[in-house]
Amino acid sequence: MILGIETSCDETAAALVTREGEIRSSVVSSQADLHARYGGVVPEVASRRHLELVTPVIRDALDRAGAGLDDVDTVAVTAGPGLIGALLVGVSAAKALAWARRVPLVPVDHLHGHVASLFLQPTLLEPPFICLLASGGHTLLLDVRDRDRAGMRVLGTTLDDAAGEAFDKGARLLGLPYPGGAALDALARAGDPAAYAFPVARVPGLDFSFSGLKTALLYAVRGLDPAQLVERRADLAASYQRAIVRALVERLEAAGSGTVAIVGGVAANSELRASLPDAVAAPLPLCTDNAAMIASAARYTPAAPDYLSLDAYASTA
Repeated sequence: MILGIETSCDETAAALVTREGEIRSSVVSSQADLHARYGGVVPEVASRRHLELVTPVIRDALDRAGAGLDDVDTVAVTAGPGLIGALLVGVSAAKALAWARRVPLVPVDHLHGHVASLFLQPTLLEPPFICLLASGGHTLLLDVRDRDRAGMRVLGTTLDDAAGEAFDKGARLLGLPYPGGAALDALARAGDPAAYAFPVARVPGLDFSFSGLKTALLYAVRGLDPAQLVERRADLAASYQRAIVRALVERLEAAGSGTVAIVGGVAANSELRASLPDAVAAPLPLCTDNAAMIASAARYTPAAPDYLSLDAYASTA
């Protein structure tokens, strides 16, 4: 089996996955409550918490799979992109395990991991397909021609905020708790999505832009007194969410026909899923950061020849 380790942001995760794509175990320890007091992820706090959690989480994943380290023939780890301090915790743990057990170490690109969540049982999606990857840090439109990283071609990306970041910032403007995306989604169900005509940016090509939408929400909130804001908050949430989803769906439809897939944390959004009923969506537990997707991507990624010199990277740019 492949032991996957994921520590790119504020989830400490480990998973055991077979070569056939069966998830034997997947453990995710979230730091959301820890960072809620700050209204967002604090990188240094996240790194220190990963140090405390990475070993217990790996042990838990092994126990749930009914396996031991002798059953692991490959270690896979997120090498980037992400928070560099957080990534280094996972990379260091993976190096130690691979060296101690004398097994290969596979460095995985986090974005490839999200797409590779579609290659796990029971989904087992076959390329080619167009994939929308939308999360807190990334919004990409991908032409997926093969299961390896080289088989993914970027068609469009965000020019400013990622879709998940737009959700979180909008939630903060509305006074919702962190993490904001899920809270805004829940509030929007009680609102009227047609109450406010928020703009949908139409930039050239297949790129995205959410900064103007975020500013429009800011001005709408500022135009209300506290009592009015409480009364209209659900309508604001529903209209704001509708504008984000429209931007994502329009670009996805403009990319062409054929099989469409959605992955990443924003793929868990109820309105996005409802707006794309024919799309192949990653299972909800695999939308947010997890290690099963990292182990899945490792099946299509070469091992590092000199993994003790392997370093993490914060960005692919």
